[in-house]
Amino acid sequence: MRIHTLDLRFQGKPGIIAAFLIEAGKDLALIETGPGSTLPVLQEEIRKRGFSMENVRHVFVTHVHLDHAGAAGWWAQQGATVFAHGRAAPHLIDPGKLLDSSRRVYGDKMDSLWGETLAAPEDKVVVLKDGEAVKIGKLKIAALDTPGHARHHHAFVCEDVCFTGDVAGMRLEQSGYFSVTAAPPQFDPVAYSDSLARLESLKFSKLYLTHFDAVSDVSQHLAHYASRVEQVYDFVREQMDAGNDHEAVKKAYADFEHAAAMRSISHDLWQKYELGNPTAMCADGIALYCEKNPV
Repeated sequence: MRIHTLDLRFQGKPGIIAAFLIEAGKDLALIETGPGSTLPVLQEEIRKRGFSMENVRHVFVTHVHLDHAGAAGWWAQQGATVFAHGRAAPHLIDPGKLLDSSRRVYGDKMDSLWGETLAAPEDKVVVLKDGEAVKIGKLKIAALDTPGHARHHHAFVCEDVCFTGDVAGMRLEQSGYFSVTAAPPQFDPVAYSDSLARLESLKFSKLYLTHFDAVSDVSQHLAHYASRVEQVYDFVREQMDAGNDHEAVKKAYADFEHAAAMRSISHDLWQKYELGNPTAMCADGIALYCEKNPV
């Protein structure tokens, strides 16, 4: 097995969103597609490695958020089979509701950020259940149901490595700052904790983060990220319990995360984190959970 990390250069910036190309003999699998806006870069990166788009027949998406699966419909329309969680599949086949909700969040930045999101033909979308595997050449790629970031989230296991989507967070340039991926509307700290414990129990040699690339200090990464999920949830809960309105909570959360980040990263790297996982969006996601689950 050979794994290629494909840097999609989101918004012209390296090291924010990755897709992963797995060679299994003569067969290829693509894990994550990135958004439609980075599809030309993804195609270029595949060609650089000596392959054509026709070589990619198996596509796996961890969940349907646009930075992970926005280009999945294009691949399905080229004849590739797209494998996804049962709750994700309907949104790949008909992305209308997903696009409407995203447009409410991103407004006039929607198209420049995410590009075109095409519908996947229904017969090209295959649902995987927890633990179910797909054989590609001599390899097997298995789905792990890993909610917390989203209820429709899969991580994918191949041999002794795991492609974690968003469930193991954002960690750019192997830095010491771990940004909690908490986009609304399905952030759930209890499910997150359970999913991270499950990943830890499987003793992977590496994690491949969509944001961004391989992590070898697996146990330390998972333990630290689990503590960060708990920390940001507690912070937002305390802010809301103190009676702060949404705008005040978002401002406090941004300041809290910026202070945490500045202990180990540069301002330029912080800007990349903000581009890939905005603190205002994450504050909204955590606050929504708190509103729906009062203590």
